[in-house]
Amino acid sequence: MQRYFTLSAVLALLATPALASSEPFFSVHNPHTVELVSFLLFVGVLIYLKVPGVLGGLLDKRAETIRGELDEAKALREEAQGIMASYERKQKDVAEQTERIIKYARDEAATAAEEAKEDLAQAIARRLKAADEQIASAEKAAVRAVRDRAIAISVAAAGDVIAGHMTAAQSGTLIDAAIGEVQAKLH
Repeated sequence: MQRYFTLSAVLALLATPALASSEPFFSVHNPHTVELVSFLLFVGVLIYLKVPGVLGGLLDKRAETIRGELDEAKALREEAQGIMASYERKQKDVAEQTERIIKYARDEAATAAEEAKEDLAQAIARRLKAADEQIASAEKAAVRAVRDRAIAISVAAAGDVIAGHMTAAQSGTLIDAAIGEVQAKLH
């Protein structure tokens, strides 16, 4: 730093505007000489008070602070990227789990629908079988009723025909034979 200020002072002495005055250069009446001396005194006071070193130290301290902040920001960025990657993995896992749940639910719904179809088909078959049995039973009852009625009509008709053609002696013989047959079957 000190070289820099020394070089600045030498260059200021060699400056052509300082030599452009009509007065001799090293004269108190020459304003350029007064300015040069004032500037050199100012620079000397700054150097004596170690202002360049203090400024350099402040700048170095500031540079270290900025470097520390950059390192901290880089660490925070890496941490944020790690957290983001973690959340992306979690999101992917949740998406996969969601798809598995949806697939499972669809499979369960399809299975339930198939079971419901089978249950419905079995219920319909049971009801059709019950209806067929009721129809067959009603048919048998109707045939039995018609047969019973036909028998009753036939017996009545036969009774009328026999009563018209039979005598009292014949009817007594038939009654005795029927009583004998009933007694034989009962004992």
